[in-house]
Amino acid sequence: MKNNQNGLMKEKDRMKKWTNLRGENAWTMFKVISEFVDGFEKLNEIGPCVSIFGSARTKPNDPYYKKAVDIGRRLTEEGFGIITGGGPGIMEAGNKGASLYGGVSVGLNIHLPFEQNNNKFIDRDKILNHRYFFVRKVMFVKYAQAFVVMPGGFGTMDELFEVMTLIQTKRITQVPIVLVGSEFWGGLRHWMKATMQEMESNISPGDLDLFHIVDNADEVAKIICDFYAGGKEGELSPNYEMDKA
Repeated sequence: MKNNQNGLMKEKDRMKKWTNLRGENAWTMFKVISEFVDGFEKLNEIGPCVSIFGSARTKPNDPYYKKAVDIGRRLTEEGFGIITGGGPGIMEAGNKGASLYGGVSVGLNIHLPFEQNNNKFIDRDKILNHRYFFVRKVMFVKYAQAFVVMPGGFGTMDELFEVMTLIQTKRITQVPIVLVGSEFWGGLRHWMKATMQEMESNISPGDLDLFHIVDNADEVAKIICDFYAGGKEGELSPNYEMDKA
C-alpha cells in the first residue's frame, strides 16, 4: 500500500505546472456582463437583420466586394437590417450596401492587436465595440434571421461552422445559411460530402442541406424570402432566449 502511495506521489510530481500564470480575476466577469448588456439593449431595438460574414482583406475592386454591396442592397430592399463585423473588406461592403440604400447598418467591431477600425458605412448609433470574441458571436447569431457567408479566411470559417453546429444541434432556430461563390465554396462542400459524410460518417446526409451555395444577390434574397414566405417557419424573432438555452 505504501509503495502504491509513493508511486502516486511521484506521478503527481511529474505533472506539468504553470511557469507563467496570467489568470483572469473575478472583475473580468463584470466586463463580460457589460458587453452582453450593451449588446442586448442595442440590438433588441434594431429589428430583424441578416449577418454577413467574409474577409477583411477583400479590396473594393474585387468582384466579391461588389457582390457584397449588392447583397446588402437587396436585403435592405426586402426590409432586413445588415449586421457585419464592422471592419474593412466584405464587412465594409455589406454595410455600404445597406447604408447607401437607406437600410439599417450595424457593426460589431472587435479589438485586435492589429487595430481594426469601424468602417464609415455603419450607422453611428449602431456600432458595438467588443473585447471578447465569444460575446460578439452571440450578437451575430442571436439577432440574425439568416447568414450570408462570403469568401474569407479562418475567421469566416470559424463563424460559418459555429452557426452550422448551433443549427445542427438545435441550439438555435434553423435559419437560412447562404454561401456566396460556387468556385470558392464548391471544393469545401465536395470534401464535406466525400470525406466527412461518406468516408468517415462524421455528419449525416441532411447536414449538407443546412446551407446553400449561390453566386448572386438575387439568389441570396430569394432563398431568404422564400424561407419566410407565408410565415411557415414561424414569426421573425431572435434565435434563442438565454434563460431557456
